[in-house]
Amino acid sequence: MRVLITGAAGFLGSHLVDRFLAGGHRVVGVDNFVTGTWRNLEHLEGADEFFFIEHDISNPLFLAERVDGVLHFASPASPVDYLELPIQTLKVGSLGTHNSLGLAKAHGARFLLASTSEVYGDPQIHPQSEEYWGHVNPIGPRGVYDEAKRFAEAITMAYHRYHGLEPRIARIFNTYGPRMRPADGRVVSNFIVQGLRREPITLYGDGNQTRSFCFVDDEVEGLFRLFFSDYSDPMNIGNPIEFTIRQLAELVLEETGGGSDLVEHPLPQDDPKVRQPDISLAKAQLDWEPRTDLRDGLRKTVPYFRNLVEKEGAKARTLS
Repeated sequence: MRVLITGAAGFLGSHLVDRFLAGGHRVVGVDNFVTGTWRNLEHLEGADEFFFIEHDISNPLFLAERVDGVLHFASPASPVDYLELPIQTLKVGSLGTHNSLGLAKAHGARFLLASTSEVYGDPQIHPQSEEYWGHVNPIGPRGVYDEAKRFAEAITMAYHRYHGLEPRIARIFNTYGPRMRPADGRVVSNFIVQGLRREPITLYGDGNQTRSFCFVDDEVEGLFRLFFSDYSDPMNIGNPIEFTIRQLAELVLEETGGGSDLVEHPLPQDDPKVRQPDISLAKAQLDWEPRTDLRDGLRKTVPYFRNLVEKEGAKARTLS
């Protein structure tokens, strides 16, 4: 197949590019480098089966050569990013999804939307299954991301019902691994970088709120299987094992060598108290579940950040 992936230079998008290429497919990557980086794709420079277009998918994109699949992964995806880029986040979730759907429709292509567990908001049902409609503050600071993704799901299903488009919708839960940006504001990357720098590890609230962390290789395999499945409704793709943020911090301290204190800060507005996917559907439909536990995943992730932190330190010493 020949597929187009928006957000291809991002953390998750770049791993997805690699997975499709490893599966023998051709990939057109699209990114505008707002939060993505060419560093995530430079290993593919010169590859015959990979073609890159620098473009903001919030603006229409036209392709002459046929594509068989469109996978829409372009969006700021961490609180730091979408609080700094609220308009861009809303635009890529609405206009960007519309343009990606239009491209899929024009080519008769299958469409996969990268949605998110944030559609569940601060959930009142735990764990969260796909039948749950969510508990979202539509005008709160996080609403720019939550509502953009909820709209993206709605317009995707409208294209399915009205135009006969073949959709796949992945509700992605907290994912981590190499190629995350050190300063992207996500909790795993924050903690690892702070631990490696021997800086205080910042807990928001008392650290007893929970998340479920999925290693990127497992996440991408679930997404890949979903794309090739026959299932059209939203599906949770995440790790169902729940940890408190404090437990994550303690694990990171062990894997980075310790030396950092845990410091509590006020909990941000609308920060979810719990987050855990029910993946019964993914198990049944895709024969998929994560296989990497959190400690093993951290051991595969910490060296990537250690290399970045060491390079950063060497650069600082050179400049001084």
